[in-house]
Amino acid sequence: MLITLEGLDGSGKTTVWEALHDTVPDAVFTREPTDSWYGDAVYRSIRDDDADPVAELFLYTADHADHLSRVVRPALDNGKVVISDRYSDSRYAYQGATLDGVVKRPVEYIRGIHLPFTREPDATIYLDVDPETGAERSGATNKFEQAAYLSAVQQNYERLMDVYPERFYRIDAMQPPEDVLDEAEAIVAELLACAQRVRNLDFVG
Repeated sequence: MLITLEGLDGSGKTTVWEALHDTVPDAVFTREPTDSWYGDAVYRSIRDDDADPVAELFLYTADHADHLSRVVRPALDNGKVVISDRYSDSRYAYQGATLDGVVKRPVEYIRGIHLPFTREPDATIYLDVDPETGAERSGATNKFEQAAYLSAVQQNYERLMDVYPERFYRIDAMQPPEDVLDEAEAIVAELLACAQRVRNLDFVG
């Protein structure tokens, strides 16, 4: 099972990801951008306000492809639960906002690039926070953390949730952190319990 954590910068998803290390200790925990040299290139691009948005998209895409082949697919093939802090939906939402006006229907364009090779998440927990709060919490330290930009990103996430309602689980990230963590842990516990019930049925069958 592949579970992904998504949300605006400042939504608290990394805090949730870290807390889940204790509640799902046997899972493989990973994140995007990765710590590979592909990920290093992505981080360099993030810090460059003048980076070409199309070139930047393909840096992210290369990092995602490497992540799949090096971490995600091997872990899933070995029957592991994988929990990723950001995944392909971040690309659709963030780079979709960056490419607005550069290419037609940017979210669909980016999804089309990923479709032939990506592995869709089984479930996605979306930490919902308003753009102004997200920018304030994150400190708006780079071009992707500005409130106006995050507003466009949020709209893209909403579109994705409309397209994939069956896999998104929304959590109100404006509530106290302990309540956010409790909700996230409960969702993951139920997802794993459901997966176990399916495996038991398959075994019996």
